[in-house]
Amino acid sequence: MSEPFDVVILGAGVNGAGLFRDLCAQGVKCLILDTGDFGSGTSAAPSRLIHGGIKYLETGEFGLVAQSTLERNLLLKNAPHAVLPLPTVIPIFSWFKGIGAALRTLMGSTTAPRQRGAVLMKIGLTLYDLYGARERVMPRHRLWGRARALRELPLTPRIVAAGLYYDARIAMPERLVLELVQEGLRANPASRALSHAAWRKEGATILAENEEASVAAAPLLVVNAAGPWIDRVNASLGISGRLIGGTKGAHILLDAPELVAALKGRMVYFEADDGRICLVYEHLGRALVGSTDIRADDPDTLEVTDAEADYLVGAVRSLFPGVALGPIVHAYSGLRPLPYSAGKAAGLISRDHSAPLAGPAPGRPFPVISLVGGKWTTFRGFAEEVADRVLQRLGLERRVSTRGLPIGGGRDFPKDVSGLSPRAQQLMARYGTTSTAILAAEEGAPLTDAPDFTEGEIAWLVANERVLRLEDLVLRRTPLAITGRLTLPMLDHLARIAGQVRGWSETRRAAEVAAVKDTLIRRHRWRFPA
Repeated sequence: MSEPFDVVILGAGVNGAGLFRDLCAQGVKCLILDTGDFGSGTSAAPSRLIHGGIKYLETGEFGLVAQSTLERNLLLKNAPHAVLPLPTVIPIFSWFKGIGAALRTLMGSTTAPRQRGAVLMKIGLTLYDLYGARERVMPRHRLWGRARALRELPLTPRIVAAGLYYDARIAMPERLVLELVQEGLRANPASRALSHAAWRKEGATILAENEEASVAAAPLLVVNAAGPWIDRVNASLGISGRLIGGTKGAHILLDAPELVAALKGRMVYFEADDGRICLVYEHLGRALVGSTDIRADDPDTLEVTDAEADYLVGAVRSLFPGVALGPIVHAYSGLRPLPYSAGKAAGLISRDHSAPLAGPAPGRPFPVISLVGGKWTTFRGFAEEVADRVLQRLGLERRVSTRGLPIGGGRDFPKDVSGLSPRAQQLMARYGTTSTAILAAEEGAPLTDAPDFTEGEIAWLVANERVLRLEDLVLRRTPLAITGRLTLPMLDHLARIAGQVRGWSETRRAAEVAAVKDTLIRRHRWRFPA
């Protein structure tokens, strides 16, 4: 028997999860499905920034900048456990260059501007401050002269000045996606969420199952939130056409303590020698470097190539001559689900979002809304726009705004944690107020190669955060893999803990370890000892 649902959401990345939370908060009964883990696709592969998009000023996307800066400020308030201020430095290599190119880009030129000079940057940073005034929580920009910039950072002496402004970063974006799903289930317990789910359409019904449950959903409306897989999902629903023309973003993490120390908690957002905008900042003790912007079509085969890794390392070496850079400990790549746009430079394709509707058709009695484009920072606003459309179609009224709604561990987050024990402070920084439950249930010894994690903490995550695969644990519920601290003995240890909670056989446990090793070698440039 099929179960009635108001909405089925296909894809549990940040856009799908954000919409799920919003609709559930309005009393809408939703089912969200993902063929992988929650937040395991493109949402797990960003530059880990929550930012207003200063570069979008060049392309005249002022509305996007206004929305992005507002959403950044709201996330700093609603998810303070996950989103933190990030002072950002822009090295400047000339005083007056780039003004003409910027004007041409603003007027619609399809070639990316180069060499943005100090005058242009001053104008841009001033505008950025103005757009970021709503819900402001961070200081305004400053312009440094050459001497000050070189005192602050070991940059190349070729610079003439530098700008300092503030954006934000997110340590574990994958965790925030999970928290959005959990918030939706908290708001409406009648809703359902399945990860690692196989699904298919049979007439008016969406059939889905994973190792824990199966569901036959009869929806009034379907939302395609599959990111770079949107066109494939639409095809399976009988909808033709091309909506997505993504670009690949590659990132690397370096073991570079000298560079991390020199950055002093700041990001450097810079123009590489070929004009590509790159960035470097400290992330979980490593130097995160990104990113490329290359057209690509297949999100299932992405990997960071030698050429991309060499390019990113070379860009940092050119900017920080004389600073020692260690080896790559982790790499990742994602396909940005940008709107299809032929003939435009990859870096100039809009990061704005849209939600085209395909009406009912023979064999498919429900309409389908596709979530196209967007950026991590604007997920809440995008979800709100689409939720309002869905509510209108369902004849319902909005009950609550998500604008001031805390997310997960950001609920009741204390302004001062200095009175907590060192362990409580450590967990609070990692999980927010969710850490209270973890601390209460914590048992067992610290992990040998990661003593800041305990066996009890790991077991709690597996039991309470929908961990169905070992990969979910090491790549998305914890940062153990992305920081390069994961060892083979630790991987076996984690599999034993997860297996005890999940009831895995020895065969299943070995298969989970083998699958993680394969993923890390094939997709993340790991080299395990023989």
